[in-house]
Amino acid sequence: MAELETLYRQVILDHNRQPRNFRRLAAPCGCTDGINALCGDRLRVCVRMDDEQITEVAFEGSGCAISMASASMMTEAVAGRTREQANAIGEAVTSLLAGRRTDTLPDPLGALAAVREFPSRVKCATLAWEALRGALAGEHAAITTEDDLQQQNRI
Repeated sequence: MAELETLYRQVILDHNRQPRNFRRLAAPCGCTDGINALCGDRLRVCVRMDDEQITEVAFEGSGCAISMASASMMTEAVAGRTREQANAIGEAVTSLLAGRRTDTLPDPLGALAAVREFPSRVKCATLAWEALRGALAGEHAAITTEDDLQQQNRI
């Protein structure tokens, strides 16, 4: 188990040091900003679509190692997928991180499962996925973890 944790740590560090698809996307179909004020993460996720298929996805911004690595892994996981497939992958990731499911994710996304052990960092890992959901839905308002925290406090 320690070897797997080490491997997952290395995957997250690699994606943080060399984020994939970290750039401004020319002529996107949709973009949504994600803000995690508690950690200082600020990301913009943009997609380009051909009908229902994601032809290109990119992100820009700044954040902690977990948010940057998650965004990088997200872009690789959803490129070439349909909107429905991308939303399903995003739901699987966010549900796993929130503890609503216990199965595993395919590698390299499986590396994000380790974040569950640090509840204060779950928002860092889910931020890019929530911004992707917004970009795919055509939402223009920024998504913030503060909104989510307020929703949780109302329940």
